[in-house]
Amino acid sequence: MRDKLIKDSLLRLVHGLGIDVVKRTNYTEISALIHTLHPRDSGIDLIRLGPDGDGGYLIPDDLSGIEYGFSPGVSTESDFEVDLAKRGLKVYLADYSVDSAASNDSNLFFDKKFVGSLSNREFMTLDEWKNKKIPDYSGDLILQMDIEGAEFEAIMSVSASLLSQFRIMVIEFHFLQELFNRPYFDLTFRVFRKILQNHSVVHIHPNNCCGSVKVPKQWTHGNRVECLEIPRVSEFTFYRNDRIKKKSYCRVFPHSLDQDNTSKPSLALPHCWHR
Repeated sequence: MRDKLIKDSLLRLVHGLGIDVVKRTNYTEISALIHTLHPRDSGIDLIRLGPDGDGGYLIPDDLSGIEYGFSPGVSTESDFEVDLAKRGLKVYLADYSVDSAASNDSNLFFDKKFVGSLSNREFMTLDEWKNKKIPDYSGDLILQMDIEGAEFEAIMSVSASLLSQFRIMVIEFHFLQELFNRPYFDLTFRVFRKILQNHSVVHIHPNNCCGSVKVPKQWTHGNRVECLEIPRVSEFTFYRNDRIKKKSYCRVFPHSLDQDNTSKPSLALPHCWHR
């Protein structure tokens, strides 16, 4: 049921933005988008919060001064949020598909709702959620979002002011293999453009749950056929630009703290995704 709701919402979003649903995306456009997402070395070490496998994420070691976190998409795992709570943060969790958080930590607060672009009995927006919980708080926040495809509408509907309050964001993006379909590419391009106005990518971890797709370019460079390899699902860590201390790029992948999400074969970040 949730998958249908997400697909219907994405279709409404695509049509509302006037995106052509027939055309295909060319190789050059996708390559250019990926280039803007190459992870930067922020000058701040990354730490891992949460478990060793699925549900654990790498973030900059820069939580001082952040009082609240928001984490839509709970399922059966709350170790990342518990680790934030152990550092003194109050963390708000939301997921309509379960009845509670996976921990009874006193600093975790649960809402039985999905997060997206709608406001009704089952859904709420990020702005609605924040304004309900901490309406007068103007300090920095952290966002961790794994909502199975609804991340696109959630980001497109969030206000610029709230987006800029998130010092750190971890967002799992789904369906990335669809970048070659024009509707998905145009939507994804707008989502990343909105995020990158004030944030930079500082880490990408492909989820090895679903593998990757390879699409060759129609010409060769030397003896090697150039291609784009796109993981179907990837976890992106974003860091607000005013906190970044360096201007260089990360060059070593995987990070020593990265862990596979599943027991399936490991999936390294393809070379086209970093410098």
